[in-house]
Amino acid sequence: MNRSCEILNRNFQKNSQVHKSPSSLLFFPALVYRGIIALRNLLFDTSIFRSSASPIPVVSIGNITAGGTGKTPMTDLIVNYYLKKGILPAVISRGYKRSTKGVQLVSDGKRVLLNSREAGDETVMLAWKNRAAVVVVAEQRRQGVEFIVKHFQEKTPDVIILDDAFQHRQIQRDLNIVLINASVPFWNDRMLPEGRLREPTKNIGRADLAVITKLRPNETGETLAAPLRKKGIPVIKSRIKTGKLVAIAPVDKTSSAPCDRSRTGFFAVAGIANPDSFLQSLIECGITVSMHTFFDDHEEFPLQELRNIIKKARSHNLAIVTTEKDYYRILGNTEQLALLSQIPSCYLTIEPDIFEGREILESMLDNVLKNRKTIG
Repeated sequence: MNRSCEILNRNFQKNSQVHKSPSSLLFFPALVYRGIIALRNLLFDTSIFRSSASPIPVVSIGNITAGGTGKTPMTDLIVNYYLKKGILPAVISRGYKRSTKGVQLVSDGKRVLLNSREAGDETVMLAWKNRAAVVVVAEQRRQGVEFIVKHFQEKTPDVIILDDAFQHRQIQRDLNIVLINASVPFWNDRMLPEGRLREPTKNIGRADLAVITKLRPNETGETLAAPLRKKGIPVIKSRIKTGKLVAIAPVDKTSSAPCDRSRTGFFAVAGIANPDSFLQSLIECGITVSMHTFFDDHEEFPLQELRNIIKKARSHNLAIVTTEKDYYRILGNTEQLALLSQIPSCYLTIEPDIFEGREILESMLDNVLKNRKTIG
């Protein structure tokens, strides 16, 4: 356990140093980017650029910073909330790093039709975890809405959920949710590529609801929440709730249980935006991380590096543990899946734990349905 904490502390210090020391060479690119974003928002604000109305109510989930804020788990929570109430949701995602182009149907609400390479790992994860939901990928969210309206006339979805769409203003939304990562303060951050901001912090005023995510057990989040409330934005707060360790693939019957948390050690492997958060989750649920290797967000694990990881894990009698998102990317890669079936391997499920303001979120989600229009 101490070894895990040392790893985590080293990573936090490293990330903190990088974040506080942006290169002056990036100042002018950031200035240009700020100008482009300001002009684009001005054109929308003055109705020179117009947002299209959707005949189906729209909930948008996004963020104002680059990097992991927990959009996919929050999208999953909202999709699941609607499904449990007998409401049919449709998800539209960009499908980051997918091999396909244009509008693609990932799930028709009965079958998952594309793999992670074709649709993106996060999108496929949403489709598999919510089999009754319609899931579509589209670079242009407007085209995604048009596709859903045209192709699901017999059973039209009751609500559309736009994943990662705070900056995509082409579609009007009935509820605009912005997520804020508590571990990455943003009020005094800089614009991309010098900092993490996708747009100036003043634009957070477009949000109808702010969700502060990834709070630690001893954090209240009030430092972030107070300025938001002053802007008139309701705030809810959430932590990461760890779930189960799930086996990735069958292993030899003589192997010890791959998902036993009491194992003496695990080798953590992930390709996500914030691997420190993953390490923190492992530690908090009693998993000892003896070694780790991290790749870029959404990156396919290179086969040779994966072989080396498995070799190291075997030599130290470690099981492999990865994230749920990485698992769904692995699921679309038969070679990676075959390699990981040779050694005890598992993934950790997580979900948002909304400890303050859940009733606000659910009330706002319910109110969205009151705006449903009849499609002719």
